[in-house]
Amino acid sequence: MLGNLLIILAVASDSHLHTPMYFFLCNLSLTDMGFISTTIPRMIVNIPTHSTVISYTGCLTQMSIFILFGSMDGTLLTVMAYDRFVAICHPLHYPVIMNPRFCCNSVLLSFLVSLLDSQVHNWIDVDISNFFCDPSLLLKLACSDTLTNNIFMYFVCAIFAGIPVSGILFSYTRILSSVLRVPSSGGKSKAFSACGSHLAGVCLFYGTGLGVYLSSAISHSPRKNAVASVLYTVVTPMLNPFIYSLRNRDIKRAMRRVLSKTIYS
Repeated sequence: MLGNLLIILAVASDSHLHTPMYFFLCNLSLTDMGFISTTIPRMIVNIPTHSTVISYTGCLTQMSIFILFGSMDGTLLTVMAYDRFVAICHPLHYPVIMNPRFCCNSVLLSFLVSLLDSQVHNWIDVDISNFFCDPSLLLKLACSDTLTNNIFMYFVCAIFAGIPVSGILFSYTRILSSVLRVPSSGGKSKAFSACGSHLAGVCLFYGTGLGVYLSSAISHSPRKNAVASVLYTVVTPMLNPFIYSLRNRDIKRAMRRVLSKTIYS
């Protein structure tokens, strides 16, 4: 929470960082804060009280908000990939294409698509071996025909996860093609460094997410499923601030300025 909050404050306080890339990064940090706030506070309360019960309404609410922020993470990563694609492949048209209106509309569209995704999962018709209402575990406990639910869920995932992943792959395919045509090694290095943090974030987000759902599908061990879920819901939002700040001089400089102002004040 602190790391993501520092990124938001650093970008907001430095006018040099008021660009599309950092605008999307702020929204990603805000989404990560919401993502981790959906599950972890309740887990922290449940551990000392040994509570393992959640109401039906509470479970569906938690699952909806969890999917909302998780899906928004994926769509924002796709928009950020498009931003890198335009910056590298069409640098002269970058200010025109990535104008403030387009950026705001992209974030709004990400939110609306994610909201739709979160509500679709509530259509599925109870002991869950995890620390939050994991959609994949809820599906196994559904009272209705599980085959129909499985087909429906695969269809939903193909749309709401397949399209963002396809967009990211398309953007990076074009970026790689453009970078390989750059004659100088210095130009190639600069282009790859501009995409390095985002690519690491994409791999972390989708890698841990895929691991969670593969482990729940293959393994029947509640402990292993819970450990995999911790990696997805806690580790990913925690590492994102490090990924986007350690390799970025502008962010580090702005963070130092924010911290120094806070300390001296």
